[in-house]
Amino acid sequence: MRVLVIAESSERADIVRRGLLLAGHETANVAAPDGPLPSAMEQARPDAIVLETHSPKIDLLDRIIDAMGEKPLPLVIFSEDPSEQTISQAVRAGAAAYVVDGLNAARVPAIFQVALARFELMTDLRSELSVAQQKLTERKFVERAKGLLMKARNLSEDEAYHTLRRMAMERNRRMGDVAKSVLEMADLLN
Repeated sequence: MRVLVIAESSERADIVRRGLLLAGHETANVAAPDGPLPSAMEQARPDAIVLETHSPKIDLLDRIIDAMGEKPLPLVIFSEDPSEQTISQAVRAGAAAYVVDGLNAARVPAIFQVALARFELMTDLRSELSVAQQKLTERKFVERAKGLLMKARNLSEDEAYHTLRRMAMERNRRMGDVAKSVLEMADLLN
């Protein structure tokens, strides 16, 4: 795994690199927190990011998120700042691990592994949430379209459902998409 290390000092970056090497990971690049992060990301093409800083400021976290672009990456933060506000900001920014005063090369492999597992779990949960939200939205469209068909064609609820289902099968489309089309057509006609 290729890891971009963003560190305030070269000594602490070396500790991170030794720890990543112990874990069998490659340090793709070392960047300074105040440097051009988008170009560092483009050059390194990392699979994960480790940030070593005295205290991760919100603007730095925002710059890291912006540099990631559309592809979120696991983010591990080693910091000396134990404040609740800073930790909360780091977690909201996507940190999979936030370690206070724990930068030790021997500890990096386990911390990094936990962060990767947590990132994967959060990615799976976000995906499941997105699917559930899409299904709920489609269900709302189907219910509204059924109501419209029941009223316009004087159908029972079951007949309206089967009409939508048949339309979806004939058009080889999802039922939610067909229901949305029915609603859009009704809006055009009104």
